[in-house]
Amino acid sequence: MNVVELIRKKRDGKFLSEEEIKFLVNGFTKGEIPNYQFSAFLMAAYLKGLNKKETAYLTNAMLYSGIVIDLNFIKGKKVDKHSTGGVGDKTSLIIAPIVAAAGINVPMISGRGLGHTGGTLDKLESIPGFNVNVSLSNYKKIIQKCGAVLAGQTKEVAPADKLIYALRDVTATVESIPLITASIMSKKLAEGIDGLVLDVKTGSGAFMKNYNDSIALAESLVNTAKSFKKKVFAFITDMNQPLGNYIGNWLEVYESIKILQGEKVDDLLELSLNLSGAMIMLGGKAKTINEGIEISKEMISSGKAFDKFLEIVELQNGNINYIKNTDSYPRSKFNEKIYATKNGYLESINNFEIGMASLELGAGRMKIDDKIDPKAGIIFYPKIGTKIKKGELIAEIFTDKEENIEDAKTRLLSSLKLSNNNSPKIKLIKKVLS
Repeated sequence: MNVVELIRKKRDGKFLSEEEIKFLVNGFTKGEIPNYQFSAFLMAAYLKGLNKKETAYLTNAMLYSGIVIDLNFIKGKKVDKHSTGGVGDKTSLIIAPIVAAAGINVPMISGRGLGHTGGTLDKLESIPGFNVNVSLSNYKKIIQKCGAVLAGQTKEVAPADKLIYALRDVTATVESIPLITASIMSKKLAEGIDGLVLDVKTGSGAFMKNYNDSIALAESLVNTAKSFKKKVFAFITDMNQPLGNYIGNWLEVYESIKILQGEKVDDLLELSLNLSGAMIMLGGKAKTINEGIEISKEMISSGKAFDKFLEIVELQNGNINYIKNTDSYPRSKFNEKIYATKNGYLESINNFEIGMASLELGAGRMKIDDKIDPKAGIIFYPKIGTKIKKGELIAEIFTDKEENIEDAKTRLLSSLKLSNNNSPKIKLIKKVLS
């Protein structure tokens, strides 16, 4: 095949066959097709789009650029969850132990923070000693032993994805639904799963800020999962305000611990129970999502979910003393409270600004080589639709970067829009696709 001809074919909006897409992906992964030619293909795909079949072909080529993990030697269903990312989105830390405690295997390969959103791996690494870089053999041993593993992508899993994503990042081709779909699904399918629950965020704190774009991405992900004969649910969920109250790596681990110990944080608990309920249903332990939710509640109230979290942390070399005694965790040098400057109903939040404020405090990376401060972050109290009084505590910030405190405070206060009229509360789960 001729690379230039295939680029021209896609540039002109024509359909590429499975063999042609496989040729492009394999050639690029092996270094036989140079960056500049594959960049041209990505831009052609970005501008002209890929249909359902082409998206599945691209996913398949990326998936089989490495190994597909074989977990058939482990009894029971294997189900995972993927979120498109947001501010305060810590559900993976909550639902993995719940679902594993319910008897379903959770082989979870996660990612790091991207832009203003937090990453599961960064959160886990805030637990001293926790190892997310497990070998493939250890990955299998941990799942076999406790039913769940929370790890990063190994070099054997979908290596084409890592190479292609790096190129998309510098060629303005990130925001393409088919390319996003292939990136997500190639990694998830490589885990050896039977089912997948997707949490597609929409709103100011999400990558997909437009609801229709979120629906389109969810449908693309569901269609691709089905083309690989995988059971799937996709939840469209709101990201116009932080999920829960805690933002920042250790702070989010702390809030997850409290949920697993039975504390109620309305929105975070609601979403976690729905996601875990769907996973339990896909794993064959419940006939409906609601039945799965009831099983999830039982896993929390019985203490089994928290015990499972301790087991996971210990098996991945994390120090469980900090999980059992959260007050022993190191504190930030600076802790400041932010108060409301006027009365009103909270009409909206620019959630992107909340995420950026947490980055300024040290909870994320502004540059690729930045070091994350696991202690840094924000406790953000109000929710959209609540009445706020002047002088009321809005947020607390934690950081070692004294020079960034004022900028973070300004971002936080300017992100709030108050109204004299009572604002409706936001519906958290907007739609469920299956």
